[in-house]
Amino acid sequence: MPRTVAEKRAAFRALHESGCFMLPNPGDVGSARYLETLGFKALATTSSGFAWSKGHADNHVTCDAVLVHLREIVAATDLPVNADFESGFGTTPEEVAQSVKLAVATGIAGLSIEDSTGNASAPLFPVDVAVARMKAARRAIDESGDDTLLVGRAENFFAGKPDIDDAIARLKAYSDAGADCLYAPGIKTRRASRSKRW
Repeated sequence: MPRTVAEKRAAFRALHESGCFMLPNPGDVGSARYLETLGFKALATTSSGFAWSKGHADNHVTCDAVLVHLREIVAATDLPVNADFESGFGTTPEEVAQSVKLAVATGIAGLSIEDSTGNASAPLFPVDVAVARMKAARRAIDESGDDTLLVGRAENFFAGKPDIDDAIARLKAYSDAGADCLYAPGIKTRRASRSKRW
């Protein structure tokens, strides 16, 4: 019998309680089903992979299209699915909260919110704005009554601002704002990961 959404979310939270696990990124339903047969315990969508499959650049797919994609991936597998939800499909906290509410309704077990703006001249939201957006995402999840994990992402190394101390400060602020998990993608050197602020 297939797992319920609540069971998937409980399993995803349990995976975070100790140890490590791999989270592969299917870009379509077929990949999700195949990865499940290989024994993975959870999956995460990929914004770039999905965008490319539709002939678009990363971060150039509509929220509505992403929501349809999330529903399809969630329905295709018994594994918990974490959504790569880009920067929350909104600039203001209120817009992020509305988008997150819609994402949670797809049945995802977790979702990540980035602090990147898509603006080359100012690639990261100011910390206070990024924190307000994270709090709005947390509030939307809590108000839904669903046990969806919130992942705070510091995009410094992807956005061309490779400052490990700033990334760590941002991650700490996102934790304080209610993020359950933290992620700073794109760190490529051992030196960058050895900040005294860890």
